[in-house]
Amino acid sequence: MSLDHPSLDDETVLLVGHGSRREKSNEQVRTLASKLESHLSLPVDAAYIELAEPAIEDAIETLAPTCQSMTVVPLSLFAASHVKNDVPLAVQTARAQYDDLSFHVGSHLGIHPSIVDLLDDRARTVETDLGVDREADDVAVVLCARGSSDPDSNGDVHKLARLLYEGREFTRVESAFIGVTTPRLEETLHTVAKDRPDAIVVLPYMLGDGVLTQRIVEQAETFDEEYPYVDAGASGPLGTDDRVVDVLADRCQEARSGSVQMSCDTCKYKVELSGYEEDQGGARAMLRSLVHQAEHADRSDVDDDPHVHDAPQKHVAVCTNQTCAASGAATVLERLRQQSRDADDCDVHVSRSSCLGQCGDGPIVAVYPDSIWYGGVTPDDTERIVSSHLERDRIVSDLVHQSL
Repeated sequence: MSLDHPSLDDETVLLVGHGSRREKSNEQVRTLASKLESHLSLPVDAAYIELAEPAIEDAIETLAPTCQSMTVVPLSLFAASHVKNDVPLAVQTARAQYDDLSFHVGSHLGIHPSIVDLLDDRARTVETDLGVDREADDVAVVLCARGSSDPDSNGDVHKLARLLYEGREFTRVESAFIGVTTPRLEETLHTVAKDRPDAIVVLPYMLGDGVLTQRIVEQAETFDEEYPYVDAGASGPLGTDDRVVDVLADRCQEARSGSVQMSCDTCKYKVELSGYEEDQGGARAMLRSLVHQAEHADRSDVDDDPHVHDAPQKHVAVCTNQTCAASGAATVLERLRQQSRDADDCDVHVSRSSCLGQCGDGPIVAVYPDSIWYGGVTPDDTERIVSSHLERDRIVSDLVHQSL
């Protein structure tokens, strides 16, 4: 598996992992790509959403001259923001750049019988290590996932836990999360312990052996020490098991045949869900993706701060493509950045953008989630945009090019 394909292929597949500070986790993505390549008998390469190289955009740029059709498959357990926003945004941008290249986008791993079967095997391994058997002993299971700000994603964790329970001799199967949302793993372990099972099997619902997986294992070990009357242990992650490859192959074939199905009926960007009303409509999704893309543009500058994505109130995108650049877009960009930083009440992120399709009317400045595009912006106009629109939410009407 390599990004070096010397001959023109009819099809290629791009497997998109999250990206990690731990090279071991990034190598796992490459291993899965290699296995998927053997499974499909098609070239398969790896890319990353953040924290590792190559980025999706760079991988597509490298592969574009070598193929006629590209299937992009996210290596993601559930359909949270990366699957719903970041990957589609990258592909849509690529579609505009490569007219002769056909793109297909696959679904996330999701809930699949092979995944349930794999989790069952992981539980069996822990039972053996603890010296218990679900048929003879009271064995409880806690399925622990990452946790998300997307209710649709969190709901699938609970569904997966229920499917793992059905038809098996577990005393109970509970779902928990290691962060972002509740119930947290520590709380769930204490709750399950009140029933005094013989053993609690903790299943990290993670792809790789990263920081969060280790945190789950450590919490299981701490619990085991604190509760001598309940044996507890954690399994390893899903890893590069062949069943993960089987699911990826299914997702790839769905994309190629145009039969991808997403859970739009419960997507917070599609329907109004209680507590997530502001996310409906897509503008917030685009804002988050643009900010995320800008924050992780420099992949050589990775710190150890907690990995969070808090979107500002507004995002300003300045087109710096050819015609806008010739009209002074670089100066407009820098002035907007400086003036927004100097403003007293301005929660905004300003970034450069590729072509916005308004050549000749630039520089174009797009403000989201307001969906206001300013045209013909000069450096002298930037102060008005910041002081009026970005600080006081008052549109500069004489500069409006279009509103979407």
